Amino acid sequence: MSENNELILAIETSCDETAVAIVKGGTEILSNVVASQIESHKRFGGVVPEVASRHHVEQITIVLEEALEQAGVTIEEITAVAVTEGPGLVGALLIGVNAAKALAFAHNLPLVPVHHIAGHIYANRLVKEMEFPLLSLVVSGGHTELIYMKEHGSYEVIGETRDDAAGEAYDKVARTINLPYPGGPHIDRLAEVGEATIDLPRAWLEPDSYDFSFSGLKSAVINTVHNASQRGQEIRPEDLAASFQASVIEVLVEKTARAAKEYGVKQVLLAGGVAANKGLRKALEERFKDANCELVIPPLFLCTDNAAMIAAAGYIEYKKGKRAELTLNGVPGLDIEA
Repeated sequence: MSENNELILAIETSCDETAVAIVKGGTEILSNVVASQIESHKRFGGVVPEVASRHHVEQITIVLEEALEQAGVTIEEITAVAVTEGPGLVGALLIGVNAAKALAFAHNLPLVPVHHIAGHIYANRLVKEMEFPLLSLVVSGGHTELIYMKEHGSYEVIGETRDDAAGEAYDKVARTINLPYPGGPHIDRLAEVGEATIDLPRAWLEPDSYDFSFSGLKSAVINTVHNASQRGQEIRPEDLAASFQASVIEVLVEKTARAAKEYGVKQVLLAGGVAANKGLRKALEERFKDANCELVIPPLFLCTDNAAMIAAAGYIEYKKGKRAELTLNGVPGLDIEA
């Protein structure tokens, strides 16, 4: 099969989405099926690992069949099976890993392990060819990182969160002001109509650090709400959301811009679930409109967890000759630099 026709079937079950996709030649999406569990976890105010795993078991075969049907291909036409090895919830990861192993074994196909964050980064390649060196700002529920790439499949973490990830802080702040789960989109919507009138901290850390910290900001928001409540004052949720979001975005954008300049990159990629945040997208576009590097932001459906991004990253690993044995396991704390 020629290089551009190779079909990667990818499986992603790292958290609360059961996803299967088929991607041709590393960049052309033939199908990208996602079964979301948001409604099931909403009543708990967050993802319950046991519930997530059970849903994956129920959905994986249905989603797999639908992905093949939508792509109009049979399993015999697939070149390789890619799967998220980690990081993520171990029970959830195991469902995808075992489904991928069963497929690879039954059909004698190469099995390609993929890092979940590499997938988020490669979501960008589904819309725009990558140009190296590049910098990726990864912002999701469990991760906030700046990753430098000098070539395909090479990842150097130059900045990471020291405590809460940005997405985690969004969900905790949302809970404080009684917004439903997942909190990020609700805060983003409120922030659009609010004004950033509340003075909240920005954690710049050491002058030359590209690391992030959102724990202090989260605590400041909670304290602001409690203090106002004790004094009988009312805080407009819209203004609190706008003030919180302004603090998060300013730090993310400034550190990204500084790193892009220092490392002399050709492209800056936005990746991860929080990449769907309108305020962040707008601020980055504004900051990079006159920069010497290109800003690439994936469409909303490729920001949240999906399997097309795993296929895109898996294609690169497949071409590099990376293979997994049938002893492959889910690794909840998998390191992208390993």
